[in-house]
Amino acid sequence: MQVEFYKYQGTGNDFVMIDNRTNFFPNEDVKLIERLCDRRFGIGADGLILLENDSETDFRMVYYNSDGNQSSMCGNGGRCLVAFANQLGVIDYKTTFIATDGLHYASVNADSIVSLQMIDVNEIQKKDSYTFLNTGSPHHVQIVDDLEHYNVKENGAAIRYGELYGEKGSNVNFVKKVDNDTFSLRTYERGVEDETLACGTGATAVAIAMNAIGETDKTSINLNVEGGKLVVSFDKDSDGYTNVFLTGPAKFVFKGTIEI
Repeated sequence: MQVEFYKYQGTGNDFVMIDNRTNFFPNEDVKLIERLCDRRFGIGADGLILLENDSETDFRMVYYNSDGNQSSMCGNGGRCLVAFANQLGVIDYKTTFIATDGLHYASVNADSIVSLQMIDVNEIQKKDSYTFLNTGSPHHVQIVDDLEHYNVKENGAAIRYGELYGEKGSNVNFVKKVDNDTFSLRTYERGVEDETLACGTGATAVAIAMNAIGETDKTSINLNVEGGKLVVSFDKDSDGYTNVFLTGPAKFVFKGTIEI
């Protein structure tokens, strides 16, 4: 069967997009999804996303990591899916859609800058050497020296597979403070099992964590990721963090067909 696909990237976080509103795609075929994401034997991507119908919102997001398994929320993937829905004519410039972590609101402008509302965060574990929180996906956040030369894959894997997070593991973010409203980060992603050029839920986690532990008092924070720049903004009150938005570019790369 020939399948039409679209390739998108958000600050270097890249995704295979498939319009599955007719439910034709064999979404339980883990090996197929893994092959499509393979950079040597398939299309190549950090993940695969299906756009599906939803009875109460504009569409449903179904996200798979590059290992072929359905996963938790992907912030950059969500932003790219909004741009994809706009390209297909499913939405105009504002939308609500459903994902694995619930309802999301988003907007996209003519320059393909997508602003995506993330989930509220009211539980943050502050430890001596790291912070842990869930921004739609679980994230370990740790400040390190010499981020530029840090071995993200080795150290990230050690934390992801270590005793701290058990069998399910966690995404792992290593952070350097640039100034009061800017941080640089590098992320080891669970399910990709490697460093990625960006991680949207990771950038969101870093912004909130840095505010929570007092590294910044800003509520709009610039994040330098390996693939570009993102902005995370939020409201903070005694109950936690609300109105959390992840904003950045979501670019169409190419489209094609592949035999499955």
